[in-house]
Amino acid sequence: MMPTEKKRTITPEDLYHFQLVTECRISPDGDCVVFSVQRVDEESEEKYTNLWIVPAGGGDPWQFTHGDHTDTKPRWSPDGTRIAFLSNRVDEDQPQIHTIPFSGGEARQLTDVKGEFGTLEWSPDGQQLLCQFRKKDEEVIEREQDQQKEEPGVVSRRIERVFYKLDGEGFLPVERWHVWTIDAESGALTQLTDSEVYDELDPRWSPDGKRIVFHSNHADDPDLDPDAVDIFVMPAEGGEPHRLNTPIGPKQKPVFSPDGKWVAYLGREGRGVPWKNTGLWVAPADGTGEARNLTEQFDVSVSPATINDLPGHLPMSPPTWSQDGDRITVQISRHGNAVLQSVSVSGEDESLPTVVGGDGVVGSFSVSDEQSMLAYLRADMKEPAEVWTCQLPDGEPTKRSHVNEALLHGIDLGEVEEVWFKGADGHELQGWILTPPGFDPSQIYPTIVEIHGGPRTQYGHLFMHEFYVLAAQGYVVTFSNPRGSRGYGEEHARAIWNNWGSVDYADLMAWADFVAEKSYVDPARLGVTGGSYGGYMTNWIIGHTDRFRAAVTQRSVSNLTSMYGSSDFNWSFQQEFGDQPPWEAFESYWQQSPISHIGNATTPTLVIHSENDLRCPIEQGEQIFVALKKLGIDTEMIRFPDEPHGLSRGGRTDRRIERLEHILRWFERYLKKDEA
Repeated sequence: MMPTEKKRTITPEDLYHFQLVTECRISPDGDCVVFSVQRVDEESEEKYTNLWIVPAGGGDPWQFTHGDHTDTKPRWSPDGTRIAFLSNRVDEDQPQIHTIPFSGGEARQLTDVKGEFGTLEWSPDGQQLLCQFRKKDEEVIEREQDQQKEEPGVVSRRIERVFYKLDGEGFLPVERWHVWTIDAESGALTQLTDSEVYDELDPRWSPDGKRIVFHSNHADDPDLDPDAVDIFVMPAEGGEPHRLNTPIGPKQKPVFSPDGKWVAYLGREGRGVPWKNTGLWVAPADGTGEARNLTEQFDVSVSPATINDLPGHLPMSPPTWSQDGDRITVQISRHGNAVLQSVSVSGEDESLPTVVGGDGVVGSFSVSDEQSMLAYLRADMKEPAEVWTCQLPDGEPTKRSHVNEALLHGIDLGEVEEVWFKGADGHELQGWILTPPGFDPSQIYPTIVEIHGGPRTQYGHLFMHEFYVLAAQGYVVTFSNPRGSRGYGEEHARAIWNNWGSVDYADLMAWADFVAEKSYVDPARLGVTGGSYGGYMTNWIIGHTDRFRAAVTQRSVSNLTSMYGSSDFNWSFQQEFGDQPPWEAFESYWQQSPISHIGNATTPTLVIHSENDLRCPIEQGEQIFVALKKLGIDTEMIRFPDEPHGLSRGGRTDRRIERLEHILRWFERYLKKDEA
């Protein structure tokens, strides 16, 4: 009898070894799937992405493009003979659209422009490509081309708009996003929309190729009325667009029906109501009738909405119409999962039929022209996203890619248990308990409570590298979805509107109580950590209880008043706090700010923040660090240069590893020092 192979535990350094599947598209005939795979070069710290192909019906994947560059957004031509994609293979700082024959051959550069590409898709006849493109500012181009101007850099910045920066991007250009078409043979570009004020986003063709749908905010000042988004339809050759009859509210992902008479889109109704579910809507494409919310009766949110730390591979996909136009398939987030469900356009459904589901999260998906084959990305707690296919209408889902299988085969991750428990007000809440590799229920373990960001996201059946790293060091790791989270209906999400630090805190303490009662948990050795809104709650917790022996607050919010206007979200954070600015509701802002309660803190707390965090500016972490120092509480601040808010998910890999090592060091000091 062969001895059982001993598995190792996961490490922070394994971030160098994971490969991320970032997108997949099925061919028009349903035979093959193209997908992107991102890898990290450990020596240079560079991230590269190449395209791969896998047969939809079974067979080994093969690498389709090669080289140390980034190939993304693969799109099949309507006849399946070519793939268009975005690549920086010619200029690493300026991606361009390329096309490559599926039968083999060299990629051909199609465009030669300076700027950023957004959405990209072929025209139905395969003669053109439609894209969302934002030109680079002329001032920037001149500086790049003139050595004398480039060396001293920017002298000053003139800011005229309110939303002038974005986390992960920095200062936004003066130019706006517009709709362009590209000749698929010559590469000639035609700009169809132009405005110094409006962005035109998410453009898509009508089935006959004669019209284009997009969404845009045409308020007098879109930055001061960000929810005033409308859906527009315009002639494919350009011209005056007409506005569809839709209610006020944010909107995205518009798609024509197969007969071109309707447009489906995802959106919310109302201004300043971030707690509302994102719904699936349909509106007449000619603008004559009113839009209808097809999912309102089901109290679900149409989005993946689930948090993880191996990013980029589970985005929101546009609605997908059935061939007869009777049904639409969308992603639905619920109870820690994101599944594909089918929605009746007529509204006849009493429940939503599931297309593919189970415990996991479905990301980007597409169907073949005849809608006989579905391709999608799916991840769960045991592995990051892989490519799956399913024969429609009722075939068995099958995993087709295995990019991380060899790595994970040799790793013991521990075991995860899903539990439901009573919240602070007696309602049902969902959580998970991860026990370490080699777990012995007769032993007592230090335990960490993780708190998600958002707040309107959810923890769920997704691979969290950080959690497994903590478990590998002998911690029980616990996480839950308190009120304020997505996936449990509108009332659950709305409960903390203008009420942060209330029922969410109560639910987290009920979770801590539930966990502490486990026979294998040492209630005297509890730690707490979270990032963004999870950092907010960590700051709130140390100002309201001493039950945790150590805390790590990451990219946190501490002072809602000082954050007003300094975040890239700018003034719009007020929509979360009664939709009033702080000078009209100072007491409310102050009482909901963790810094107002920090004088009660006694918990040793590590503060982690990125210096280029524009979502939660670093002064938010600085305030907590200085206050704890002044109070004489053991604290340190770890600052990461050049990194944005999303360091833990997409930052430079050595910095992500360093971050994990600091978290481990801090909890080791306080949760294990008297273990014996």
